[in-house]
Amino acid sequence: MTQRFYPAVMERGEGDVIAVWFPDFPGCVAAATEQQAAVAKAQDALAAAVQAQAERDEALPAPSAFQDVDVPEDTDFIALIAIPATLPNPSERVNVYLPKALIERMDRRASDMGMSRSSLVGYAVSRLLDGAGPAAVALVKARK
Repeated sequence: MTQRFYPAVMERGEGDVIAVWFPDFPGCVAAATEQQAAVAKAQDALAAAVQAQAERDEALPAPSAFQDVDVPEDTDFIALIAIPATLPNPSERVNVYLPKALIERMDRRASDMGMSRSSLVGYAVSRLLDGAGPAAVALVKARK
């Protein structure tokens, strides 16, 4: 999966809080009392911001260059850091012709698993392509 590294400003807040905010994502802020926890929360906040933007079909901003980040003077600045963001993998509609009986079986299994038909197909194909499927392929070949 493709990643981008976005600059983040780490600053000290009131009550020993460490805050992290992203110049490229206004309103995307995380905070904690420990540095590692603040960075972990910042990663989660950035991932949520990237996902929300993708769901709105908005283009992601290019990461700002570190030298272009403007830190306000009244900030109790700690550090400028880079936080990775995994870019969303958009879905694409495909048309596949399958026997109706197979579609009915798929729908029942998807329902049992709490999934949609598309999610079940994606899950099954991923398992097959990721190496969890050779035994299943051998089983299908053996049944023929």
